[in-house]
Amino acid sequence: MFRRTVVILLIGILAWGYQEMCPPPPKLCGLSPGGLPVTGPRIKLRDGRHLAYMELGAPKDKAKYKIILVHGFGHSKFNTFVSKELLEEMGASLVTFDRPGYGESDPHPKRTFKSIALDIEELADQLGLGAKFYLIGFSMGGQVVWGCLKYIPERLAGVALLTPVVNYWWPSFPANLSTEAYYEQYLQDQWALRVSHYTPWLTYWWNTRTLFPGNSVASGRPKFCRQDYEIMTKLAVNGKQIDKQGYATQQGKYESQYRDLIIGFGKSEFDPMDLKNPFADKDGSVHLWQGDEDGLVPVTLQRYIAGKLPWIHYHELTGAGHMFPFDKHMGESIFKKLLLGENQPIVDK
Repeated sequence: MFRRTVVILLIGILAWGYQEMCPPPPKLCGLSPGGLPVTGPRIKLRDGRHLAYMELGAPKDKAKYKIILVHGFGHSKFNTFVSKELLEEMGASLVTFDRPGYGESDPHPKRTFKSIALDIEELADQLGLGAKFYLIGFSMGGQVVWGCLKYIPERLAGVALLTPVVNYWWPSFPANLSTEAYYEQYLQDQWALRVSHYTPWLTYWWNTRTLFPGNSVASGRPKFCRQDYEIMTKLAVNGKQIDKQGYATQQGKYESQYRDLIIGFGKSEFDPMDLKNPFADKDGSVHLWQGDEDGLVPVTLQRYIAGKLPWIHYHELTGAGHMFPFDKHMGESIFKKLLLGENQPIVDK
């Protein structure tokens, strides 16, 4: 009797533990009258998923430049950091979109770097952006852009990576360099990234417990520098918020932020430092922007990547943190440098 009771208790504990580790299903958009609404345009992808997008600037049929912007961790299609007035002045058409699981885009439980690159290609095709388009990616969106350079380089007219997130486990990093940079992160982030890398199935459980802190960015306490706080304060004063009313993660954090952690810090499909120059014929360019006081993406690793890929135009910004693209003048400088060429001055403050 005692042995049977113990077995039943163990089964119950295991069942409870499994249930605790399993994330809740996402709250999908547009499926029921009481569910989350669809408030903007979406395309239907070849596998049946929907991708929400927004268009700004000059009309596509008259635009000289056609650009797709890939948002960062916890952001959405609304985070553009460039004015429609500048886009219209430059004759540029900008498309932003909610990455899978974010905003009003359907989740993709099997999301990979290749799948999101193909999503971007299909978005461009369905919106009629032409054979080639410019691509800009910020933070985790910048890491997505590395995947586009790998899987759809022939579709790109020019690329800007803005403080793209690095994976400390990319094979080309010298062990001492990546280890040193890793231990400069908050202790809670070191643990959260270990979990995402070695035991991805525990990512949701780890980041939702009260016994220990999860990822600092997901919990709203990132390692920001002074410039970051100045930019965020200015945005708040002007009535602009990075994630207004929780739109970015309204379907749940698992298929958005936590899926980002699993993919961004897991076993990578490829090593960006093995990539070849997509513009060997000088018909385009790749720019990488990095602040030297960025507390989320180590400048030392970004410098190493730039050194391994000499065809990248590397721009290091003195005194800048992670949020520098959201400075009005910096955002404009990035767009002009990408679209108008190397003769454009860099505004680094």
